[in-house]
Amino acid sequence: MEKKTTRRDFIKKSTLAAAGLSIAQRGFPLIDLDKKIIGANERVRTGFIGVGNRGTQLLQLFMKQPDCEVAGLCDVYKPYITRDYSTVNPRYIQNRGRQIPKMGEEFPKKVMEYTDYRKMLDNKDIDAVCIATPDHWHALQTIDAVNAGKDVYVEKPLSKTIAEGRTMVNVCANSKQIVTVGLNRRGAPAFQKLAREIPAGKIGKVTFAQACHVSNMFPKGIGKMSAETPPSDFDWDMWLGPRAFRPYQYNIAPYKFRWWDDYANQLSNNGVHYLDLIRWLLDEEAPTAISAHGGVYAIDDDRTIPDTMHVTYEFASGVIVTINILEASSGSFIPSGFLELRGTKGTLYTGENDYTITQTKPGQFQTWDKLMDSEKYSVDDDKTLLINENFKNSTYSLIRNFLDCVKSRKEPLATLEIGHRSTTLAHLGTIAMKTKQRLEWDGKKERFTNSKEANKHLSYEYRKPWKL
Repeated sequence: MEKKTTRRDFIKKSTLAAAGLSIAQRGFPLIDLDKKIIGANERVRTGFIGVGNRGTQLLQLFMKQPDCEVAGLCDVYKPYITRDYSTVNPRYIQNRGRQIPKMGEEFPKKVMEYTDYRKMLDNKDIDAVCIATPDHWHALQTIDAVNAGKDVYVEKPLSKTIAEGRTMVNVCANSKQIVTVGLNRRGAPAFQKLAREIPAGKIGKVTFAQACHVSNMFPKGIGKMSAETPPSDFDWDMWLGPRAFRPYQYNIAPYKFRWWDDYANQLSNNGVHYLDLIRWLLDEEAPTAISAHGGVYAIDDDRTIPDTMHVTYEFASGVIVTINILEASSGSFIPSGFLELRGTKGTLYTGENDYTITQTKPGQFQTWDKLMDSEKYSVDDDKTLLINENFKNSTYSLIRNFLDCVKSRKEPLATLEIGHRSTTLAHLGTIAMKTKQRLEWDGKKERFTNSKEANKHLSYEYRKPWKL
């Protein structure tokens, strides 16, 4: 630990850390870090836990950062550790296509290989870890990493349950570790701008916001399969971890777990991005009431989550938020981008790097002409930002902020509390769907006030020997 502390102190005092501090304070990436010359002792030695589809995307973005050194790879599937695409099971490639990474990265130094993340955490030469495992692993691995003295970048959604998320926040609050949650659009300059302007009244009082995830998986979805023996180089028992044992199926892992309720769902997978943005732009913490409708209406597959889902959230401040998960049709009903916020002065439509605001029109009995001017914004046209092309990728920007905070020890853009509150919104919608009730939520106590049944879904019993 003395070696680690001394090295971290050196990193903190480096000139790059000072530059990173200016980035973190304003929130915008203001310098071109690609042009910096980084000494070996200034690099953040990072281990990667889960290097499949999303894990590979993150690995490659971390590798673009000049002050990151890939120190270790961990996965339950051997080809993902060895990075040898030729050894991947042909059935995975046939059924998953682009979700199986091509790999083949070239690392400047030898990279340690692990099949058990706990052994990676025992390595004192690793400063930080990036966690991109299935959702049901995030809580255990983040807490174990923090307790091992590692800084953590953990993918969204933060947790599988609300109780897990609060436990993660509480444990890490008593540590000195930096933890960033992969709600990547927290790193997008367009949203950082809007997060200042919308709560200040730019489009007036917002009373309605909506988002949707659309992907037509009709008619076969993830398919129907029976239990089989997993490939010999896939550790199925470790993949299951704290979840109840069940036989392996080829349409669960890798990747297709996102359509199985025990491991994930599309509201927490895709929807959490939109819910986080809406919560951020409206400066809200938690809803007071939630209801949901939907089911498996069209797709004939093994999924245990809806193919069609509509969730409504009500906030005490006077705003209704809706989100739709539509996997049996195509075409978004939002005219531009992926979010719509309706205000008394204007309506906002936004994508990742641009947005449009259309002025409202007077309704019955009103005599005003307009309350604001329409507006179009693009990061490409914003002369106040000095950024390179990489920063148009919000995940790159969030990773850059994470590494800067590892050095400066400042609070990152997407904290654990932020990640927990936004992930909670997704979990609340899922619970409302399961109970078929209009649920009333106490955001401070994090309990439902009108449903004992709903409160049973706040956590689940871990499979031994795993425990939170």
